[in-house]
Amino acid sequence: MTSEGPSDDAERHRRKMAARKAAQDAEVAGKTIAEKGLLMVHTGPGKGKSTAAFGLVVRALGHGWTVGVVQFGKGAWETGERRVLERLGEVRWHTLGEGFTWETQDRARDVAAAERAWAAAEALMADPMVRLLVLDELNIALRYGHLDLAAVVAALKGRRADLHVVVTGRNAKPELVEAADLVTEMTQVKHHFAAGVKAQAGIEW
Repeated sequence: MTSEGPSDDAERHRRKMAARKAAQDAEVAGKTIAEKGLLMVHTGPGKGKSTAAFGLVVRALGHGWTVGVVQFGKGAWETGERRVLERLGEVRWHTLGEGFTWETQDRARDVAAAERAWAAAEALMADPMVRLLVLDELNIALRYGHLDLAAVVAALKGRRADLHVVVTGRNAKPELVEAADLVTEMTQVKHHFAAGVKAQAGIEW
């Protein structure tokens, strides 16, 4: 009986990784579309949907892109992400919501705010300089019927071929999920709010 040593473990690992690389290379070689503007949806009850979208903004700015941001539901909060992102590059930022719908308690105002925000979004989608557009909390406006779902989905599907769009917010509509290229659902395992911790600067905004 022969005993196996570190060199045997290293060789097994090398063979395993070589097989893994071959499989990965074959999968990549099968992809034929070099570039495509993506419709991405960040939804679900967990924290981090907008945060992930703004991470994409950082990446896009790092490549010199012009980015658009339209916030549908967060009101006139002065957020940390806006402060820094506008310093990093060309960000066309529109915060046109009036806060959470349960705060305004006025459906007509909520609808009017959503329509203003959507008009800004359509203008940014038509601007050939904008390569990435974040529609923050658009899902909430659609959930409450503040915008026409069919019209919004049709506009997103008919956008310029090179435009990437990220839509955030809970309860994404099935029609939007169907139209999207990428859908990520944030699940909530544990949240500090349940333990009595209020929203904090630097974490929530």
